[in-house]
Formats: sequence, structure tokens, C-alpha cells
Amino acid sequence: MSEVMLLFAGLFLPLFPLSMVFNEIFERLRAPKLRIALLMIWPQFGLIIAHSAGIEMPDWIIVWALFTAMLYGFRVLALREVGLWTSFMATSTWAVLWLTLDSNAGLTQSIFYAFGFSVPLAMLVLISGELEERFGAAYTELYGGLALTLPRLSGVLVFVVLAIIATPLFPGFAVMVVSIVGSTASSMATAMTVAGIWLLWGWAGARLLQGLIIGPAHEETTTDLSAATAWFYAAILGLLVISGTYSIGGLS
Repeated sequence: MSEVMLLFAGLFLPLFPLSMVFNEIFERLRAPKLRIALLMIWPQFGLIIAHSAGIEMPDWIIVWALFTAMLYGFRVLALREVGLWTSFMATSTWAVLWLTLDSNAGLTQSIFYAFGFSVPLAMLVLISGELEERFGAAYTELYGGLALTLPRLSGVLVFVVLAIIATPLFPGFAVMVVSIVGSTASSMATAMTVAGIWLLWGWAGARLLQGLIIGPAHEETTTDLSAATAWFYAAILGLLVISGTYSIGGLS
């Protein structure tokens, strides 16, 4: 029964092909508020179910999780639509949370880790809405040079993507360090796979930013984020940095 519960948890901490359920729901929910709610709530169910199973994480679950994270890490490289990029990136990052369960993290700590991945993704949903409001769609390479025409939005976008791909000082960085260190104790191959997944995220983030903010300025005139809105995003990013710094300090 415990292993059946782990399989059920695989619906919410997405394991391929169960991951298609989340991605389909996310795609059908067009309202940003509903997408944000889904990103914040979905992985929590998986964590609660996995912890309630009360058994040591079997190796086949870890292999399955790594395969899922790697698969979606590769798939996100080719995506141009920001909403779909967000959905697939969420699937890849949440799959890594299985390794934090393997490191015997408590439920509260695991929930904190999940929020560390989900909050930046929720912010990207809002930014995607800003792009759709201004250009009618949120696609990379459809328009470029946003760093010149929309410097505030571009600046926020850069830091949000940095948070998503788990760069230092953001909470995702602590999750990846815990995953790699915990994996090294049991399998160097697992640790190298996690590092490879992390590299894919960085590559995907660079491609997303390259397709949106780099290049000649877009000819269409549009308004940038207001100062108040930019400070709102900056405040959330600041809280993420504070929580990420605290998490990294707790690893020593």
C-alpha cells in the first residue's frame, strides 16, 4: 500500500507520464490567478502523500524522478511559448524534490523547498501576462530587444529566471545542493545526473532570455512596468533572496 501511495504522489510530484495531467490542466487554465494557484498548491499534495507513506524512498522512484527531470529539462530547451515553458520547467523542478525526500527532509522543510521552486514560476506567469497584454502573445523570438524598450520588465524577468534555474542566493540553489550532497553519499552517478539537470535549466533560462530581451529593439511602442509594479516584483525577489540565504546558511 505504501508504494501505491508513492505512485499516487507521482501525480503531484510529477513523474512521466503522470506529469501530463498537470501540464494539461495548466494549459487549460488560461487565467493567471488560477495558474498561480495551481503552481503553489499542486506539489504540496505530492509531498504530503509521499511523507505519509512512511517508507524509505526506493531506488526506482529516484531513477524515475531523475528521468522525468532530465526529460523535461531537454524539452524546455525547444519551447518558445512562455506559458508552456513555465509548465514544463515546473515539472522538471518538482521531480527533483523526490531527492530531498530521499535525504530525510521533514515535511515542513520539503514544503519550503517546493515553495522555493513554485514562487518564481508563479512570478513568470505574471510576467507572461504582462507580455501578452502588450504584444498579444508571450513567445520568444516573436519580439526582441525588450532590454531597450522595457528595461524594468526585462530586469525583473532576468532575476525571476535566475531564481527559477536555482542560481546562488535563491531557494532553489539550496534544494539542488541538498539533492547533490545527498546523492553523492549513495551514488556518484545520481549526483552527476542532478548536476546535468541543473545545467539544462541554466541553458533553458539563457535561451528564454536571449529570445526576449536581447537583439534590436522591437518597433512597436508599448509601456514599461510602472515603478510600483517593479517594486512589487523586487520585494518578492528580495524575500526569495533572504529565504534562500537562510536556507544556504542552514546547510553548513
